Amino acid sequence: MKTFQKPLTQGEEAEYIRLLREGSAEQAKQAKDILIERNLRLVAHIAKKYQNSGEDMEELISIGCIGLIKAVDSFDDRKGRLATYACRCIDNELLMLLRGKRKTSREVSLYEPIGQDKEGNEIHLMDVIEQQQPDPLDSMELAGNIRRLFLLMDECLTSRERQILLMRYGLSGKPEATQNQVGAILGISRSYVSRIEKKALSKLRERFEQG
Repeated sequence: MKTFQKPLTQGEEAEYIRLLREGSAEQAKQAKDILIERNLRLVAHIAKKYQNSGEDMEELISIGCIGLIKAVDSFDDRKGRLATYACRCIDNELLMLLRGKRKTSREVSLYEPIGQDKEGNEIHLMDVIEQQQPDPLDSMELAGNIRRLFLLMDECLTSRERQILLMRYGLSGKPEATQNQVGAILGISRSYVSRIEKKALSKLRERFEQG
């Protein structure tokens, strides 16, 4: 199994990003190579999510690396850590690959004959396929957004804000709690819980939309 280099510390990452943006051509190239090499573990980790998609793992990793390179090229260090941004770029690149292949596969196969009816007419897959089946790629995309929200909760919320959201929406594995129940547990008023909840959701929405 391939051994990946250790992730960069926050200080190391900031310095290499500075060199990538402000250094000489040689320094920028070296910095970019290091930022990519030290984040390759992210590509392997995310590619594993799609190992049952029928695609070759080497191809998944290759496409994931394209997402990582795009992330390094377009990252804005004022919006958090590179790893968080890179995860989204890698995931998006893999989803585009799978969606593209799925579309091509459907265009080729849905109208091919799969048999005949009692009158001798050809039956096509399109004639019998169930249109309302859940899309596994949409489910994967949703799961990715959920993971990103949890990362953003750690990055931009206070401990009190995070605690209230976990309790209110049952994100801690427990049943959802009302604002009155949360207030009783934390020893604060329902209206105070409501203000904190609204502020936390607003912060999350803003960070999520920033990308």
